[in-house]
Amino acid sequence: MTSEFDGLTALVTGGASGIGAAIVRALTDGGADVAVLDLNPEGAQAGTFAIATDVSDDASVTAAVEAVVEHFGRLDIVINNAGIGAQGTIEANSDEQWHTVFDVNVVGAVRVSRAALPHLRQSPAAAIVNTCSIAATAGLPERALYSATKGAVLSLTRAMATDHLREGIRVNCVNPGTADTPWVQRLLDSASDPVAERAALEARQPHGRLVSADEVAGAVAYLASPRSRSTTGTSIAVDGGMQELRLRPVEAP
Repeated sequence: MTSEFDGLTALVTGGASGIGAAIVRALTDGGADVAVLDLNPEGAQAGTFAIATDVSDDASVTAAVEAVVEHFGRLDIVINNAGIGAQGTIEANSDEQWHTVFDVNVVGAVRVSRAALPHLRQSPAAAIVNTCSIAATAGLPERALYSATKGAVLSLTRAMATDHLREGIRVNCVNPGTADTPWVQRLLDSASDPVAERAALEARQPHGRLVSADEVAGAVAYLASPRSRSTTGTSIAVDGGMQELRLRPVEAP
């Protein structure tokens, strides 16, 4: 039996930790050769091709993508997962912070995809998957800047899917809810009451818990898979029902 990603090469930005590391595991388990592009690649999964990459620097991105192609001889799948967070209302973040977060979360995905396009055009199974967020489709408190970047990623995904469909390149995104990742853990650690804050984050997702990184990775693998050739220009919510479901409050016993 062959695995669905046998013979294919993927790169995952931000692939050394959190959701990115889970995506790397899913792709390697499926048979792909995987390159990890990360600002701090030391934690990358053994057996992957890890490259220190700054997605906010075009020269760094271009060199990394070319290194991947030189190492593996091809590039078929791009996972734009690298991103940074931000907290607060529109009053909380300076212009510099707005530019920085957009530069990583939005333009970073543009830089990587742009560098990869010449190689993806030669692939029989080309796919780009962007990591978006529930913040793109639901109003979350104290997340104005972050939400704006993820709304841009969602729109960018649809535009890219339109532009490159006839070149044989599929583009989709995944919208995680609040996931159990190192970044979320850092937010919890900085809260005045971490236990209460975690309970609040879990309660706002209808299934009553944080989303796991592996659950997000499963959706990414589906979107990236050559078995999903008719899926493009779409987003998959992995949010425990947060976007679409409206459950009644649990009645006290």
